[in-house]
Amino acid sequence: MNYRILCILFLSGYILTSCVPTKDLVYLQNKNSNTQATINQIVAKPYRLQTADILSINIKAIDPKLVEIFNITAGQTSSSEQELYLKGYVVDDHGNIRMPILGEVNVLGFTLDEVRIKIEKELLTDHFTDRAGIFVNVKLAGFRYAINGEINSPGTKTLYHDKISILEAVANSGDITILGDRKDVKVIRQFPQGAETFSIDLTDSKAVNNPCYYLQPNDYIYIKPLKQKSWGTGKTGIESLGTIITLLSLATTTYLLIKK
Repeated sequence: MNYRILCILFLSGYILTSCVPTKDLVYLQNKNSNTQATINQIVAKPYRLQTADILSINIKAIDPKLVEIFNITAGQTSSSEQELYLKGYVVDDHGNIRMPILGEVNVLGFTLDEVRIKIEKELLTDHFTDRAGIFVNVKLAGFRYAINGEINSPGTKTLYHDKISILEAVANSGDITILGDRKDVKVIRQFPQGAETFSIDLTDSKAVNNPCYYLQPNDYIYIKPLKQKSWGTGKTGIESLGTIITLLSLATTTYLLIKK
């Protein structure tokens, strides 16, 4: 009798510890149930350009022919990554982009607004007057990030938005698998002085206050596996029970064969 009770207790504990609890799967929970969660969205700092970034620069004027030479992507309806790479302005290893007439323009460490102002100033100082009606628009040619680990669709992604949260990036990649650790998602971010690693708990509502909640271009996201994956058990109680029944059946069959 004691042996049966011990087996039942062991199996119950095994099932409970091997499956993934619901609280580890739900995003943005209020973990302090006694008080109402206060969420103060942080103000993301403007992104500063780095080498290998690709810019889409569009220049307009009252007479479109005056600025036609600058708009190397004009008239293109497709926005594939390959086309953007071939026809966009790539920031080289020296932090410069090469533009018609203007030549080398240093943009390393500049924000998009600062690049726009710089190009407008150079055009109006040396090539045009105010009467030309120069209008400059500068954007990143796609918001790129990489995501890997316990995610349903890993790889390098490109979204055409100015601002992207980590939850949007996760959703765009098919969501984190049931065996992914949502409590300790790593974000590796490049800075001029080197890379820095951030950690964010996506199950906590306070995640929106984390400095890496809003991504920056070229961020790398890694979702590590839960310990349940290394155990090789089922993801749910039913799957774990099925694994146990299979093992018990195998053990019983082996015992009966040996006994014969």
